[in-house]
Amino acid sequence: MEKFGKSQPVKRVEDIRFLTGAGRYVDDIAPEDALRGYVFRSPVAHATVDTLDVTDARQIPGVQLVLTAQDLTEMGITEGMWGTTVPNRDGTKGAAPFRPLLATDTVRYVGEPVAFIVAETLEAARDAAEAIEFDYTEKPVHLAHAVGGEALHSVAPDNRAFDWGMGDETATQAAFDAAHRTVSLDVEDNRIIVNAMEPRGCYAEMEGDRVHLSLNAQGVWSHKTELARVLNVTEDAIRVTNPDVGGGFGMKAMPHNENFLVAIAAKHLDRPVRWMSERTEGMLSDSAGRDLNHTAELAFDANNRITAYRVHTVANMGAYNSHFAQAIQTSLFSKVLMGVYDVQTSWLHVEGVYTNTTPVDAYRGAGRPEAIYLLERVIDRAARELDIDPWDLRRINFIKPHQFPYKTTTGETYDVGDFDRVLDSIARFADKDGFESRRSESQSQGKLRGLGLCYYIESILGAPTEDVKVTFDEDGGASIYVGTQSNGQGHETVFTQFLSDQTGIPADKIRFVQGDSDLIARGGGTGGSRSVTIQNTATLAAVDKMITAFTAFLAEQQDVPQGDISFDDEQFRVGTSNVTPTMLEVAQMAREAGREDLLTFDATVQLDARSFPNGAHVAEVEIDPETGHVTVERYTVVDDFGNLINPMLAEGQVHGGVVQGVGQALTERVVYDEDGQLLTATFMDYAMPRADDVPMIGFSTEATPSTTNPMGMKGCGEAGTVGALAAVANAVQDAMWAQGVRQADMPFTPQRVWGMLQDARVAAE
Repeated sequence: MEKFGKSQPVKRVEDIRFLTGAGRYVDDIAPEDALRGYVFRSPVAHATVDTLDVTDARQIPGVQLVLTAQDLTEMGITEGMWGTTVPNRDGTKGAAPFRPLLATDTVRYVGEPVAFIVAETLEAARDAAEAIEFDYTEKPVHLAHAVGGEALHSVAPDNRAFDWGMGDETATQAAFDAAHRTVSLDVEDNRIIVNAMEPRGCYAEMEGDRVHLSLNAQGVWSHKTELARVLNVTEDAIRVTNPDVGGGFGMKAMPHNENFLVAIAAKHLDRPVRWMSERTEGMLSDSAGRDLNHTAELAFDANNRITAYRVHTVANMGAYNSHFAQAIQTSLFSKVLMGVYDVQTSWLHVEGVYTNTTPVDAYRGAGRPEAIYLLERVIDRAARELDIDPWDLRRINFIKPHQFPYKTTTGETYDVGDFDRVLDSIARFADKDGFESRRSESQSQGKLRGLGLCYYIESILGAPTEDVKVTFDEDGGASIYVGTQSNGQGHETVFTQFLSDQTGIPADKIRFVQGDSDLIARGGGTGGSRSVTIQNTATLAAVDKMITAFTAFLAEQQDVPQGDISFDDEQFRVGTSNVTPTMLEVAQMAREAGREDLLTFDATVQLDARSFPNGAHVAEVEIDPETGHVTVERYTVVDDFGNLINPMLAEGQVHGGVVQGVGQALTERVVYDEDGQLLTATFMDYAMPRADDVPMIGFSTEATPSTTNPMGMKGCGEAGTVGALAAVANAVQDAMWAQGVRQADMPFTPQRVWGMLQDARVAAE
């Protein structure tokens, strides 16, 4: 690994400031004289606006501005928020209803922004909100995961957002007709609220004629582009920065209404304006995750080999298209549709529907956890109906090492993999052979015990292009400017570590710079588990430029052929002489020689193919049938991430992802009442996972280096969540199968599990 990084578990350097209260989060650094923004939100899920009178609100002492949709129009702000669309099966485009920054004549979900108030204090802004006269006529509320109901948008009759398909429907039907056995399972993938540790927030200020927007996001460039579009200015008129960010998980990748409103207000008033979400406000307004209903079907031949896979999904979009939403359960879902199994016949049919709920968008994994959860649930069901061990059924159908590179039924090309080796490893690590004895011990105490396996694969990359810039500074150190954005993953550590590994520059001499569109020309931000893979690939390209340029410079300075100069990751060496300058020393020589061209190096790289991290998760749960309480007793992960740059950070990412998956599986679920009111809008009602919900997580790796990037890496940021959902769900199902429970859907809260067991007992009587 010398050539590609030393793969050392270096401790995170940024944690010192985080743990000592020295982090620079957006609410810490907002200008002290900034005005306070406050959003007046719809109290109802669906209504026609009859009266919106802000006259009295504008008279409240301290209020500087109250914006409505009409005001925005009068200011020349006519653009709405953009969202991805996908093609329908008939060749038309998916629906693209206008999503306003502030509601116009109709409100479509509880929490939709209706007016934006700016005041000297937050208290004054809240008083102004109380003074707004808002009258409305309620309309029927559509919450069903189905087309139909009164249309939320004229461009989407029957509330159909899109009707998308991929694969060969005819061939798939023929395979099912000829199948020896078929298995079908309905699966619900529950809606969740992201609840990042740091809620969303931003501030905006004028820097001369330019708008500076600072927000806690997952990158600056898409926000810059979107803000310029909405303000109808060139991108040169916008600067966007991201300070420290306390968790993103996909939700902070896309623009939200408040970002635009704060910038518009700051520009209009020529004064700084800040806004920070409160927790319940975030639960009402942050883009949600998941929220799907599936029917999955598998066809088998007489040898238990899968011959076809068919999926019908109904995806809740919420009230509008959010930024990536139509793509998540279609193109992103399809990238791992068939998982790690050798099947070439499939049909994926996805219908998107609009409902009177908060819009749904990317959440950790974005499409891949949803796809793997569904596939691994129906694989487990098939094993039970076929009366075969679920581990053996997976082995029978694995893509074999000699089949790589392997083109999947949906067109992705998996470069490498050795799934049997990973499964062998986790069987030992999780002590599969000892499970029955542990199950007997649980039974002796009146408990149910279950073992759940998930074998996942993830498609990673996100934006395929990335930039880096490295400068040698006057104080004798260096700076690295990156196009990704840390949300707590440890980028400051891993990117400085990698540059240090490649150049010999001491890590404490390297400054890490991110999140400023003025300092970094381009960047792909954070998403899709892309950051370390593509950012370090760019760094490698920049280091190659440094070595080439410094070699030529040294050869000229020492009057020797360039072939006599070598570099070994620590020092340059000049022939057989004792001249062995470090990279920093050569840079200082170049500075003294007036060679400014040798003090800045940049690189842009594009990865033409994805990598495919994969692995196995095994969860072991115990259920108290008297209360329905589920305890995760053991949890084991064996991953194939290819070559690791910092194993400790990779393990930390897996731990965090597993906990988020366990949270969705056991405790988290968004609930609306029949009127579209959110019933889970506080932590008293929405149960986040706690430390005692998760055991110590066993983690190890079985590396098969990727061939799609020069480091042989496979991203790890979302992998924990991708594998955790089905591992826990299959374990719970395993524990309850002998009790007659056949339909087990997340979340497995005590009340729901107890109810499943009771229903099974009644059905058996």
